[in-house]
Amino acid sequence: MRTFTNCSLRGDISPEAQAHFESVDPYTGRPWARIPLSSVSDVNDAVEAAHDAFVGSWRATMPTERGRLMFALATILDERAAELASIESRDNGKVMREMLAQAKGLSGWYRYFGGYADKISGRTVSADKRDFLTLVEREPVGVVAAITAWNSPLLLLAYKLAPALAAGCTLVVKPSELASASTLEFAACFKDAGFPSGVFSVVTGGPDIGQALISHPKVRKITFTGSTAVGRRIAVAAAARAAKVSLELGGKSANVVFEDADLAKAANGVIAGIYAAGGQTCMAGSRLLVHEAIADSLVSKVAARAESIILGDPSSLSTEMGPLISRAHVTALHERVLDAQRDGGRLVVGGKILPDLGEAFYAPTILDCVRPDMEIANAELFGPVLTVHRFATVDEAVNIANATPYGLAAGIWTESLKLAHTVSQRLVAGTVWINAYRTVSFAVPTSGRKDSGHGHENGVEALDEYLESKAVWVNLSDSTRDPFKIG
Repeated sequence: MRTFTNCSLRGDISPEAQAHFESVDPYTGRPWARIPLSSVSDVNDAVEAAHDAFVGSWRATMPTERGRLMFALATILDERAAELASIESRDNGKVMREMLAQAKGLSGWYRYFGGYADKISGRTVSADKRDFLTLVEREPVGVVAAITAWNSPLLLLAYKLAPALAAGCTLVVKPSELASASTLEFAACFKDAGFPSGVFSVVTGGPDIGQALISHPKVRKITFTGSTAVGRRIAVAAAARAAKVSLELGGKSANVVFEDADLAKAANGVIAGIYAAGGQTCMAGSRLLVHEAIADSLVSKVAARAESIILGDPSSLSTEMGPLISRAHVTALHERVLDAQRDGGRLVVGGKILPDLGEAFYAPTILDCVRPDMEIANAELFGPVLTVHRFATVDEAVNIANATPYGLAAGIWTESLKLAHTVSQRLVAGTVWINAYRTVSFAVPTSGRKDSGHGHENGVEALDEYLESKAVWVNLSDSTRDPFKIG
């Protein structure tokens, strides 16, 4: 069993003396790694170190130097991409072919935002006051607490850490206790890049560690990726201290396929949307909305491909879908599918646990004849289960797509530019793909609507999440102002 150390925290304690917890390999169902268990005292130390760095060494670091350090980190991440991918795949069960692509792409986030580090500037404002020079300065918000999900720990961390560093913030992250190993290994890369002490720290453990982090009085910004229920609790904790917060939460996203769509391309996009990563992504296209004239043909194509998906060992590059995160999650997912069938859903393919493949495998599943009011049409399942909804008109398609509590993403499939543009404007979603699905970039913002959260990640918009504006009024007049006059 591999033992991971936390090089970002409490270096005076030897790995042997540190309390640990075990991380379970979802493929084998057996512990594979020992993860250091942080204490509440560790959380306080990490935040205090982050605050000291924010007001000291990191604040004194020139923006161009911040960018240089981020580029140095990017180079190290390129060199260690395969190792980081292997750790992450072992820890969360996602297939190596996806984790390797993610790991190789991580450096792009740090290069993109590193390039912005010395380009953040304020402005002068014509405030209609003759005797004043008025400035608006852009300042980093301060210490940031980040809580990341288990499904893509390093990618989700890049969404948060890269813009935070460029803005001049410091950050303490708590990864999910289900998959902490890759974040600890990333901390070693960060240290090797030469950043000042305290700029970035990792704390590991369960909800008590997360609670201690988000409630610390010196944390001025909280950024969270995870479930809507937990996100609501974090928003309440942030409001109690008037701290800034951004939330990337759940989704129940729709792939809307119109009658004129290229069915081969649409089928491929639907497969990518729901079965890539085993459906364990917030942006999963878990609902297929398809025009009734082509529904049977498209469902048949998707079903045939779903049945041919290669399941197995996630470390094999030939595997297309690996296990889900745990046996308990598989059991709960299967109960949802059985409930949906009892409620009128028609099982097309899948709908079964696959114990012969490993600890936590579930067959790629399609449920047809699902009504918009059914629970399975509104609840985020986080698994390889696609529901099919048929529509006759554009209005009906839009209404069904917008009927869930979520608003994270959507896909539109049509050869009509006019139809695509019109429908994209009507969909309540932070991201809309047209004749594509599940494509992201460091240069393009992502955001949620409704129960999918608020705030931006990626793109230049992400920098605003870690910056605040300060107004500076410079009195140029030699005369004494009336102390009782404002304006």
